[in-house]
Amino acid sequence: MTQRYDLFINNDFVAPDGDDYFPAYNPYTGDVHAMIPQASDAQVAQAVAAARTAFDTVWSKTSGLERSKLLGKLADLLEQNAERMAILETTDNGKVIRETKGQMLMAARSYRFYAGAADKIFGQSIPLDQKDVFDYTAKEPLGVCVLITAWNSPMSILCMKLAPALAAGNCVVIKPSEHASSTTLELAKLIKEAGFPAGVVNVTTGDYRVGKALTRSGRVDRVSFTGSPQVGRSIAADAGERLIPVTLELGGKSPNIIFDDADLDKAVVGALAGIFAATGQTCIAGSRLVVQRGVYDEVIARLAKRAGMIKLGNPLDMATEMGTAANEPQFRRILERIEKARAEGDRRQAGDGAGPGNRLFHRTHDLRRCDQRHGACAGRGVRAGPCHPSLRHRGRGDRDRQRHALWPRIRGLDARHLARDAHGEGDRGRDGLGQHLPLGPGHGALRRVQGLGLRQRAGHGLAG
Repeated sequence: MTQRYDLFINNDFVAPDGDDYFPAYNPYTGDVHAMIPQASDAQVAQAVAAARTAFDTVWSKTSGLERSKLLGKLADLLEQNAERMAILETTDNGKVIRETKGQMLMAARSYRFYAGAADKIFGQSIPLDQKDVFDYTAKEPLGVCVLITAWNSPMSILCMKLAPALAAGNCVVIKPSEHASSTTLELAKLIKEAGFPAGVVNVTTGDYRVGKALTRSGRVDRVSFTGSPQVGRSIAADAGERLIPVTLELGGKSPNIIFDDADLDKAVVGALAGIFAATGQTCIAGSRLVVQRGVYDEVIARLAKRAGMIKLGNPLDMATEMGTAANEPQFRRILERIEKARAEGDRRQAGDGAGPGNRLFHRTHDLRRCDQRHGACAGRGVRAGPCHPSLRHRGRGDRDRQRHALWPRIRGLDARHLARDAHGEGDRGRDGLGQHLPLGPGHGALRRVQGLGLRQRAGHGLAG
């Protein structure tokens, strides 16, 4: 049965203007599993106004203890509904069920973690030489935050934005990807059940027009966006015109760097998981492989063999190891990228076209860069999918040059290298060259305010 959803504005579920709905497809079966509302500009404005009113009148005045209780209740509800939510997310974006179930439970943990932080937000006083003057800081919520999420992990990405924003006392308008909106709208039901005041959380779904209306509204105080660099540039430009702070998490082209003294069994497993988990559709995927020349052929042969053994199938089946591309446009981009790379001279080591049923599956690919041009098609840009371009490097003295050549425009969110340490023991792990920037305390959900005032004397004083 096809589920029909409505917008969530001011604690009410509201039909879209003009009865404007669009279909949500199950990427495995191709069937329509839900109808998603397309918010109008007027409804986006209503959602922002509801958030602003809630912030000014209720939420900014709600104690940290009360915010903590509500976030804890939401965590409990999400945990209780984790299996149902996981099935829905897998149905919506094709990610395997064993991963989406884990993500639901981790999201619940995130809300519970920030529930513990909500009543521990405070400033400080700073001693001064002048005995009659005191200096203090206070942390205040920003106000209304716009949270825009991607289609690959809607609940996982949202919890990193929403939990700290609510804990800090902000109100929000959420805009999920039009390709994966169902679980966000289901979460709105849990938010209402948890007892959050009207207007604190609002959900407006639809295509790019909704995002444009939000970022151009002029009535929001922070935008947090996860998605492509192209859309990120547009959002940054719109927000910049209005001097609205923006947090952008735009994915990356993260390298796995393997040296000839690494434990190759572990290195191959890490490289395999880094790119083929979640069909390669994660922002910290190890989406290019840089291997020292002496072990390059062996690593590629091992990886190609292992990649060819990955079990494709129904993502709701616990035995399935890799699901579908998340949606039809994404599937087409994967195929176009592979064909362009092959036209530039890359050799395909594994992969033989479409998977079972020819339905948004593609066999895993390792693409060997024949001419080793770092700027070549497969080796640059953020392209989510089960496609693994590989390059050679000459050793440790070559690493820094390789890194700079590999990242001419955008640095990977999560770089890894595998090599023996200086004493020949163990494997060196991750080089974190950039991480998620959640909208949380210390990362943008709070405004630090500094003020000067006079100590009270005989009942008199000035507030700074």
